[in-house]
Amino acid sequence: MKTIFAVILSLAVCALASAADWPQWRGPERTGVSKETGLLKSWPKEGPKLLWTSKNLGIGYSGPAIVGDRLYTMGARDESTYVIALDTKDGSEVWSHKVGPIFTQDAYGDGPRSNPTIDGNYLYALDGNGELVCLETAKGKEIWRKNLVKDLGGEIMTEWGYSESILIDGDKLLCTPGGEKGTLAALDKKTGAVLWRSTDLKNKAPYSSIMAAKIDGVPQYIQTSFIDKTEGGAVSGFAVTDGKLLWQGRAFEGEIYAVAQTPIIRDNMVYVTSGYGDGCHLFQLTAKGKTFAAKDIYPKNVQRKVQNAHGGMVMVGDYLYGHGKGSGWVCQDFKSGKITWLDRTRLVCKSGSIMAAEDRLYLYSDTGTAVLLEADAKAWKELGRFEIPEKSKVPQTRKTSRSAGIWTHPVVANGRLYLRDQELLFCYDVREKK
Repeated sequence: MKTIFAVILSLAVCALASAADWPQWRGPERTGVSKETGLLKSWPKEGPKLLWTSKNLGIGYSGPAIVGDRLYTMGARDESTYVIALDTKDGSEVWSHKVGPIFTQDAYGDGPRSNPTIDGNYLYALDGNGELVCLETAKGKEIWRKNLVKDLGGEIMTEWGYSESILIDGDKLLCTPGGEKGTLAALDKKTGAVLWRSTDLKNKAPYSSIMAAKIDGVPQYIQTSFIDKTEGGAVSGFAVTDGKLLWQGRAFEGEIYAVAQTPIIRDNMVYVTSGYGDGCHLFQLTAKGKTFAAKDIYPKNVQRKVQNAHGGMVMVGDYLYGHGKGSGWVCQDFKSGKITWLDRTRLVCKSGSIMAAEDRLYLYSDTGTAVLLEADAKAWKELGRFEIPEKSKVPQTRKTSRSAGIWTHPVVANGRLYLRDQELLFCYDVREKK
């Protein structure tokens, strides 16, 4: 069977969700690319129209998951973490549900890091302490909970807390506890019961999220993992039925502190990157009996070209776009790794996040500037920019957040652009006027 690119996350999201919804991390297919149409081709000088602002989401970096007229996210209020549901019409709060004590970190920000995942009438959310809950979407009623450390023996790579966003695939919930019982875990999404652990691999959990794919006709889960700060980590494929290791590619070699980026998959190739000590890799997979051989096809001089910390990369056509730590915004040829353009001056930031829709790139800097670009592989073609009207005071007032920036990724869903800065969430109208 010919190699197929199939990020099969349609199995992971609500059957009622429209193409314009954003029901989980990085959208319906976890690619950071929306299939929505009818959006503004450029922004007016003052930016798109601000529809509403929510000011009580609490501390954290969780992004929105949106289905219909409901937005779901996470935030920490009064030293506890909550899942929060808002009405997308006006930003009013519909319900909130307490998950547990706030996750705290010495220097780089407190609060939850991951997005909720919506699957039909249920929602799945994971906080920085590894507390995993299943809730009803209607009123936030709790169905079950597990803790990745206490119940699953999990171990995270370094000190910045569990950050992955849960994957739902059919009747299974996939997560990455890490540790000696197996890096990956599959749970029954209805009960939380453990179905299998990936006992072939016992690396520590990264901060990245699992992808589902089909390569040479073989369904599999693809995830990164961490060995230690000197040995680095790996990217691996796991059988969907029992978690058996199908392949592994060594990446992130040398001293490294965080692996946070979701893998990008096309045909039989898997792209991964990190902003801490290594860079980017493209693994070509070749079927070898019941397993695969993984070959890193980027040369060494390419691997350091893109070191993406935690703002994500998106692929439009044959090119990758994103922010490289220390290098600026880049466009990279997917197959060769060649940098086709690099810009260090037009949107300066330590870390920038990105998503794409309708051949446009939505950039969001860690200082609160949003920029619209044409997805052009030859040059930076800007189509508008604006600043968020208000910035959170959390990094200045909370000593454990003194080095935190704006790290929540932008989201476009149902004609609206959502930008978060800690407790503040801004909703803009980006529909093309008729």
